[in-house]
Amino acid sequence: MATLYLVATPIGNLDDFSTRAVKTLQSVDQIACEDTRTSGVLLQHYQIKKPTFSFHQHNEHQKVVHIMNLLNGGLNIAIISDAGMPGISDPGFLAVRAAHQNGHTVTAIPGPDAATTAVAASGLPCDRYVYEGFLPPKKGRQTRIEAISESEVTTVVYESPHKLIRFLEKLHEFAGDERWVCVARELTKKFEEVDRGQLGSLLPRWKEKPSIKGELVVVVSGKGYSE
Repeated sequence: MATLYLVATPIGNLDDFSTRAVKTLQSVDQIACEDTRTSGVLLQHYQIKKPTFSFHQHNEHQKVVHIMNLLNGGLNIAIISDAGMPGISDPGFLAVRAAHQNGHTVTAIPGPDAATTAVAASGLPCDRYVYEGFLPPKKGRQTRIEAISESEVTTVVYESPHKLIRFLEKLHEFAGDERWVCVARELTKKFEEVDRGQLGSLLPRWKEKPSIKGELVVVVSGKGYSE
């Protein structure tokens, strides 16, 4: 049987790409990319010349069949996302499940991960944490935020720049001034920012910013945590 590789890619800084990840991509027969243009920059940087095809949230169901046909034909395939580990808030789960169901080997090549990077940098308890990923855009969003405010363990949320203030405001409504939060922006990139504080002071700081850009991870302390 063939092997399906899940290869974690840099979340910003290309120097974070591991030697094992490079060797893996150089050895496979084809590479499934969330965005072939974005991945092309990484592949060119490391002089990896392998056939690529798109594999993203809008074509994942159809492309799983294609990936299984390739694996069943004896070809080794790698999946990479634009940043981080495939399958974690990115396409990958369906292909991995299908590979297991068809008896193929699945190997994950670890690497950068925005969630764990943010938790580690936050200075908030990380012996246990809940990964929420992206919250629902509308239905169920408030219920999830209220649940986060009641959780006794650290919670990690991915948020878009235009929704950050609304998220913090709603969290403040449920959790109050004293809840500790860390907003990590553009991790590993040139303008990386890790801002930590209690909601009563952190929220006004972010509301005063003329604009918010980049990729964001919000780490929320558990209920009852204090310093």
